[in-house]
Order: sequence, then C-alpha cells, then structure tokens
Amino acid sequence: MPRDYQKMLISQITINTEGELSGGDDYALMFLPLAPTSEERQVCAERAAEEYDHYKIGKRILANLGVDTTHMETQPLSERMLFADERMHTCTTWAERGIYSYIGEETAMVMLREFAESSYKPWAEAVRTIILDEKIHIAHGARVCRNLADTDEGREQLQAALDRLWPMFVGIFGSANTKRSKLAVRYGLRKTTNGEAIELWREKVASRITNLGLHVPE
Repeated sequence: MPRDYQKMLISQITINTEGELSGGDDYALMFLPLAPTSEERQVCAERAAEEYDHYKIGKRILANLGVDTTHMETQPLSERMLFADERMHTCTTWAERGIYSYIGEETAMVMLREFAESSYKPWAEAVRTIILDEKIHIAHGARVCRNLADTDEGREQLQAALDRLWPMFVGIFGSANTKRSKLAVRYGLRKTTNGEAIELWREKVASRITNLGLHVPE
C-alpha cells in the first residue's frame, strides 16, 4: 500500500492502543478509589481488565506491522499521554466517572464502529471484539448517571461534570476538516471526516443528556 496509507494506519492503531492502556489505568487508578461501594469497585476493576486486554489486542496488530509498544507499559500515565488531553485523566467525582463512560466513551465507539469496517482487515476483525466490551462500559456509565439523576443534587453534579469534560470530548476528534481525515476516508481507513464524526457523536449523546434532565453544553 502507499506510504501515506501505512503511516495513517499505524498512527490510527497506535493512538487507539495507547488510549486503551491509559483507559485501563483510569479505571484502576482514578475511578476505583472513587467508587462508593464494593460492587462499584469490582465493576471498575473488571472494566480496567478489559481495557488492558484491548491494549494487548492493539499491541499484537502493531507487532505484525513492525511496531513495538512495550515501552508504553513502563511509562507513567503523565508521560504516555501523547494523544489525549491530560485533564481527561483527572476526574475527581463519581458523577465525572458516569459522564466519562456514558458520554465520553461514546467518542471511542464512534471511531471503533468505523475501524470495524477498515480496509485493513486484521484491524477491522480485532476491533469487533473490542466493541462488545465498550458497549458494556457505556452501559455502566449510563447506570451511574441515571442513579445520580434521581435527585436534584445528583443532576447538579452531573451537569458540572458534563460541562467540565465536554470540551475534552470534542477535542478527541481533532480538527474538523483536516486533509488527513479526508485521505483516511479515501483509503477506507475511516468512514467519516473528523467534522462528520463529531456530529455523529453529538447526535448520539444529545438525547442521553436531555433524558437525564441535563442540557447539552454549547
């Protein structure tokens, strides 16, 4: 394949793989200590294990492309976050934990659904396994949010969490109209440009937000 295709593919898988490893750290090191019950701590531990497994899937795909990600495993989170807003990894409330999963992890799901139709078949097949787990992550975030939304205080906490994290969720998609995302679409590595993906995500989460009694940030 053309060199541009190869570079974009490797970058795409590397970013996702790094994100999965960091996501495991988030569940284990950030969300688990916030969990109010032993049941919720168990859920966070289970989600962490799944994220680490997703990292291992990406690691295997990259190894077949001549890329070794082992160095990521010994890096502290602060050094590893090459592709993410560091504020995403500083959640301090249980409401932020719920919003992170219910609204924020949908950003990953938008992209994963596209990757599942990738022109690079080994990656497409691997991603389909990851999607099954990510649906569970989002569902658990939904449960946390709905429980909190039963009270006025809980809705206030959720709105504050959403307002703080929203710009970071939007930023995950990158600049709306980059030539790179258009070329990825042309090569079959993506189905949408960054701008189109943002709109898909907004449409998906808007009803979730209003159903919780919250308003969508501007």
